Amino acid sequence: MPEADDPRRAEILDTVKAYADQSLAPRAFVPGEIPAPVSGKVLDGEDIATMVDACLDGWLTAGRFTAAFQRELAAFVGVRSASFVNSGSSANLVALSALTSPKLGDQALKPGDEVVTVATGFPTTLNPILQNRLIPVFADVEIGTYDAIGEQLEAAIGPKTRAIMMAHTLGNPFDLDLVTRLCKEHNLLLVEDACDALGSTYNGSRVGSFGDTGTVSFYPAHHITTGEGGAVFSKRPLVTRQVESFRDWGRDCYCETGCDNTCGKRFEWQLGELPAGYDHKYIYSHIGYNLKGTDIQAALGLSQLKKLDGFVARRKENFAHLYARFTGVDGLILPVATPNSDPAWFGFPITLADDLNIDREELMRFLEVKKIGTRLIFAGNMLRQPAYRDIEHRVVSDLANSDKVMTRSFWIGTYPGLTEAMLDYMADSIIDFVTGKAKL
Repeated sequence: MPEADDPRRAEILDTVKAYADQSLAPRAFVPGEIPAPVSGKVLDGEDIATMVDACLDGWLTAGRFTAAFQRELAAFVGVRSASFVNSGSSANLVALSALTSPKLGDQALKPGDEVVTVATGFPTTLNPILQNRLIPVFADVEIGTYDAIGEQLEAAIGPKTRAIMMAHTLGNPFDLDLVTRLCKEHNLLLVEDACDALGSTYNGSRVGSFGDTGTVSFYPAHHITTGEGGAVFSKRPLVTRQVESFRDWGRDCYCETGCDNTCGKRFEWQLGELPAGYDHKYIYSHIGYNLKGTDIQAALGLSQLKKLDGFVARRKENFAHLYARFTGVDGLILPVATPNSDPAWFGFPITLADDLNIDREELMRFLEVKKIGTRLIFAGNMLRQPAYRDIEHRVVSDLANSDKVMTRSFWIGTYPGLTEAMLDYMADSIIDFVTGKAKL
């Protein structure tokens, strides 16, 4: 590996940083000409230079930057371990799959077990339940928080229920006092999808730290980015081992990339029906995948992590600015933070009241023309999506609010790249439309 203190390397990195700082400088905002995006990455020269630093190592797969990123990310969230993967969706798959491992004994989830979730959300919170032949049980969400209705969570728990897997919608933590109590009372496992919520807190603790496993995404839209990427959080070494096994082809070996014989008995194992002494690096205890990230991605994450507190603060400021602008506007149902939480808002959700005679799609098309980014609250009521028409499942209610989210809700951005001028342009445009003053 090239020497990290080579003066030529320092010169390269200084040049890259200077170039990137100049090329990444934002353009002056011109309403209607420069987009006001719903989300986006915020990069600087240090980010680009750190990726180049990783490239100059010539290592590429998981290496020193991955080790440092996992360590610092775990410390930030307040968990024992963070395992870097190639996406937030992969993180969800690995986080739940790890809890099916026979190595967990009686705690392991088994095909046919029920997992409580919500009907409104992103598909890859639901998909791992189905992929592991578990049965989803759907609760409805509250309008405002867009997280689970507490009474329905309690009603959802039956004799076959073994776990809860839900997301903190748009960065707004679900009721973790209730959920952790239910898990304790009914001996349930908890998979905490914090993909949209890095930096959000509940009772002062960061989300992702409450579950048996937790997840986060580093897609460019999220709180920090590694391009593509995600991570799985875990508190117990036994669970971490299974997380890493499912991520790393399903292998039983736990050597880090590039290392051999960590256990000290590489050729002394005898598992299953394999011959005694079969190389432990090629023993597989799970039906796994290769879902690892690269060291270049981890290098970007390590640089971005240094800025996360500032990114979170800016998201909260942007949310507060939009909230103040929309307060008092008839017909707009504004977001509500879950009690005891401090969200690092991923976006600003709005629901159009039933008595507001406005078509949501017309409003979104209007905003699109104005170059204002919008998004739906993901898949809406997922049971109405084509992919899930025939799945085995159970529901707690008529999912009326999930249907309302599907037809009357949307969200706009809070990400740190939005300026006050952009926020005001977004707010003015929406207010003009709902009050009948809009002009193209």
